[in-house]
Amino acid sequence: MWTKRMWVSLMFVSAFMLAAGSASAQSGFGVRAGATASPDQFYMGAHMDVKEIVERFWFRPNAEVGVGNGLTLFSLNGEFVYDIPLKSSTRWVPYVGGGPALLIGTVNTPVGRFTDTGGGFNFLGGIRQRKGLMAEMKLGAIDSPDFKIGIGWTW
Repeated sequence: MWTKRMWVSLMFVSAFMLAAGSASAQSGFGVRAGATASPDQFYMGAHMDVKEIVERFWFRPNAEVGVGNGLTLFSLNGEFVYDIPLKSSTRWVPYVGGGPALLIGTVNTPVGRFTDTGGGFNFLGGIRQRKGLMAEMKLGAIDSPDFKIGIGWTW
């Protein structure tokens, strides 16, 4: 089950992402879902292209909740992505990036529920449409899941 701290964190991030999105006409809000390895889980979440810092370099925070293997993992990811320029005009844009993560994990055992907080880092790459479908892979370090693969949609 969700702890009070997890709900407060989710509401804070949601409010931050919605407020940041209204400040920029170029920003986009999106949803995502996929699977992770180590821990083996299904995850879902939301992301926001908040601000283009310099040409093709974006701040894209996201929040994800993973479930499976008796563990619920909530992650807040402060990721930056760089859109790789292509010579031909195409709707698809490849990107690479990374950033820090705050992780809150809750494990249910026969003797009770235990919650732990940790930090991690994600390295990522993917391909996306400016507004539309995206596909992404992440490699995690420290406490982040070792591998994630997912798809999503950005409006």
